[in-house]
Amino acid sequence: MRTPFRMHAVVAALGLAGAAFLGTAHAQAIKIAMVIPTTGPLTQYGDMVKEGATTAVEMANAAGGINGKKIELVPVDDACEPKQGPVAANRVVNSKIGYVIGPVCSGASIAAAPIYNNEGVVVVTPSATSPALTDGKNYHFIFRTIGRDDQQGPAAAKFIITQAKPKKVAILHDKQSYGQGIAASVRDDLKKANVPVALFEGINAGDSDYSAVITKLKGAGVDFVYFGGYHPEMGLLLRQAAEQGLKVKMMGPEGVGNPEVNAIAGAAVEGMLVTLPADFSANPKNAAVVKAFKDAKRNASGAFQLTSFAAAQSLLDSIKAVGDNPAKVADHLHKATIDTVIGPVSWSKQGDLKSFDFQVFQWHKDGSKTLAK
Repeated sequence: MRTPFRMHAVVAALGLAGAAFLGTAHAQAIKIAMVIPTTGPLTQYGDMVKEGATTAVEMANAAGGINGKKIELVPVDDACEPKQGPVAANRVVNSKIGYVIGPVCSGASIAAAPIYNNEGVVVVTPSATSPALTDGKNYHFIFRTIGRDDQQGPAAAKFIITQAKPKKVAILHDKQSYGQGIAASVRDDLKKANVPVALFEGINAGDSDYSAVITKLKGAGVDFVYFGGYHPEMGLLLRQAAEQGLKVKMMGPEGVGNPEVNAIAGAAVEGMLVTLPADFSANPKNAAVVKAFKDAKRNASGAFQLTSFAAAQSLLDSIKAVGDNPAKVADHLHKATIDTVIGPVSWSKQGDLKSFDFQVFQWHKDGSKTLAK
């Protein structure tokens, strides 16, 4: 079943639509919770999701809303913390909101998902990649508009095997659901290809000194380091490795692809490898959407802006098709193929995308990135 969501490019009205309908109570508005970190060390990921969802909603409202109703985004903070995930979920449920864009981080998503599913709230996360969110859970209301770590991990491993061709690899992770999961995926694929993995070790997220592990990396004689986790730790690893004279190529998942990593790592960030969603902003079909981002002084080319735009499209398309009824929307998502800015999307029975394009980029000290070759 193919149900394209056609956005009218009424870009000139974006500002008025946003001012009139975003964050303000309106009768008959369709409310969508935007569960993001607005506090804590990972707020920039929340900003990416907010930019994407907000742009999608502004465009939809400027084009007349959905079935005559305006859409209202309601931000809810979970700080990207597993313990805050259920708190945020209960806030959504108690506010009688039937739809969620988010949560952003895998740990918080995993902790909150049972509440959303049991209460019949449709969740579309644009950024939580851990397989543990959906594997074996039999959830009906949980979906993603991003690939899983067991899709992203193989993309990273393939690049390491065929392009980087290191002699000896170390794999580090932050001991959390997302970081450890993707690190294990990369490790397993490298071992299958007989690439020596000298070290598989966890570090403590939030520490300020990783000199001990860097000394261990030097002693192991590795020439390539893969880190599963987020940008604060990756930035410190890059900087402290440079300070200690460890010259290795470092790579991480989309969680390290944050402009803030430049501020932490400094010049040592140059050449960092990162798997990210394909740059959907470069697709000519998305020109009107990219223009809407630019007109609103937002960046369409970040890691999660267009996956969150696609999450909004998926929800709005479904509401338009079957009405403002979360149970019917969930049923529709399980059956539909929806045209979005990330391409046509459809979901498996457990809410995962049937396919997703991860690519490897090289990060630069000026904050730009280029496709790695």
